[in-house]
Parts: sequence; C-alpha cells; structure tokens
Amino acid sequence: MTATSTSSASTTPAPPPKDSRDRVSQFMKQLQDQICDALERIDGRERFREDMWERPEGGGGRSRVIRGGDVFEQGGVNFSEVFGSQLPPSILKQRPEAQGHGFYATGTSMVLHPHNPYIPTVHLNYRYFEAGPVWWFGGGIDLTPYYPFEEDAAHFHQTIQKACDKHHPEYYPVFKRWCDEYFYLKHRQETRGVGGIFFDYQDGRGQLYRGPNSDGPAAEYSRSIGDIEPRRWEDLFAFAVDCGNAFIPAYERIVQRRRGMEYGDRERNFQLYRRGRYVEFNLVYDRGTIFGLQTNGRTESILMSLPPLVRWEYCYEPEPGTPEARLYDIFLKPQDWANWTSEVAGG
Repeated sequence: MTATSTSSASTTPAPPPKDSRDRVSQFMKQLQDQICDALERIDGRERFREDMWERPEGGGGRSRVIRGGDVFEQGGVNFSEVFGSQLPPSILKQRPEAQGHGFYATGTSMVLHPHNPYIPTVHLNYRYFEAGPVWWFGGGIDLTPYYPFEEDAAHFHQTIQKACDKHHPEYYPVFKRWCDEYFYLKHRQETRGVGGIFFDYQDGRGQLYRGPNSDGPAAEYSRSIGDIEPRRWEDLFAFAVDCGNAFIPAYERIVQRRRGMEYGDRERNFQLYRRGRYVEFNLVYDRGTIFGLQTNGRTESILMSLPPLVRWEYCYEPEPGTPEARLYDIFLKPQDWANWTSEVAGG
C-alpha cells in the first residue's frame, strides 16, 4: 500500500460485511482463550478464575483473573460485547456522526502484574465499534518495566513492528508515536513505560493518526506521509488479528529471561511505587476505563487492571547512578526501541 495525496477522511467508509460483529466477537473470544492458555502454561502453578456477567442495557462478557501464581501476582484477561441505544459522551465527542444510532462494541483487554520487579507489567486491548454508518478498530499493546533492560524493550517493539509491517510499512511508525503520546501522564510529565503501539478510529480512510494532539509527533509524522490509500474492513480486521496474536511471542521471552532473578525489599518497594503511576493513568486518562464506566459496564471487570498492592511516596527522587534513576532518565522517555541493538549500545 502507498500513500496518496487525495483526502478520503471526509467520505463515508464502506460498510462492514454483514457478519462483521460475529467474526470480530469470535476472534476476541479466541484471543482471550489463547492468551489465558499460554499464561497458565507460563505461570505453571495457578489457573484463571472465570466470571460471566451480563449488562442490563445489553450484552455482557467473561472476566478471567489469575492470582497468587508463580509468576503473576495478579492479572486479568477480559472479553466484553456490549450494545445499546445511548452512546457514551466520550464517543460522541470524537465521532459526532454516530449521534442518534445504537452502538455495538466488543473487545479483549488484558493487564498482568508479575511478582518479580524485573518482569514488566504489560497491557493489551483490541476492540471494535459500530454505530450506524460509523465503524472502526482500535487498541494496542504497551510494556511497563520497573527495571531497565534494553534487550527486553527492543524485543518487545521488534515483535510488534513485525506484525504491523505485514500490513503497512507506516503502521508501526505512526502507532508507536501515538502510543508514546497516549500512555503519558501529563501531571507527571513522564511516559507510563516504554510504549508499544496504540491506534483508534481506524476505518480505512485518510490519515492514520486520529488522536487529539494535532501538534504532537504522531500527528506530525502522519501528516508528513499524507492520506493512506483506502483500506477495507477485511484489511483492518486482519491487522487486528495479527497484532493480537503477537502478544505471547513479544512477552514470553521477557518473562523467561527475568523470572529467576533474585530481588529484595528495595526492588519490591520500587515496583510498588511505580505501580502507583499505573493506577493514576488508568483512573485519570484510560479511555477503556472511561468508556466502561460511562456505559455501565461491570465495575469489577473494568478495574481488574489495577494492581493488588501499590504504594505512594511523597516527592520521591531516585538516587543518581542507580538502576531506578536509569529507568527515569532513559526508559520513561520515548526511544527508538525497534532499532536498538547491543552494538548500538556499545555492548
């Protein structure tokens, strides 16, 4: 696919196939099953507990949580499929043309909080939305390490980039920048972690970046490549499938590298402190949390992303020259992780 100078953003997207909802729903459930099976194998001790739930206004889902495992202190993998007549304000603000239509939304989301501070927390969410003539795919994946290992961040990004490049060479460059922008705590002026990819409102038209920051790096890069030639619903669905399937290859290698590393109270306390940033982001900025609460979703499922233990410390500053300081100095600022090699780092 190539970029074109002709704008298509103002045209109505081609309608999705008649079985779009069934196909996306089936994939999202399969992705949940696939991830849970792999995580139980990786953990080796605990299994997921499943809770089925229904939403009074329409739809429901299944929430799966693992706790007290050999690797995972707590983690959740959720599937939801909801519909109704009242669109939440967060959607109407971005897509006012959906006004007056009923909506359908489905997706799979996941957050894992490991015991070992040397294993990063990881988040995934892929979703699909329809409302009258409006439809789009969104989601992404990002990594939140507590201790800095360049090879882990590089492997994660390189695996995600490979999945993106199968579908368009500009997906990763735009969506990586968008992720750095999205998972940013404005009140702290720092990123949540080392990012990954994030995208939203992808309906096959116009420029790739559809976020609110028109002056940011993602928007600037997206404008520089112009409008992308129209992509079909099938193209975007295939892209979402490959991104979802890339999670285990991107994360398992990191877990296996770090699970045996010994740690003490210092590392554990720093992990709990940094988890506080995760809580702050999810309760203040996270669009999935906001959407779920605005649509009267199941609160326990919406907030399953929060860690089981967390701490805050007044005016904390890492000691210079420590691994904790290195996390702040390098890993909490956007980096070109996909092109990192040990040779580049001098290793």
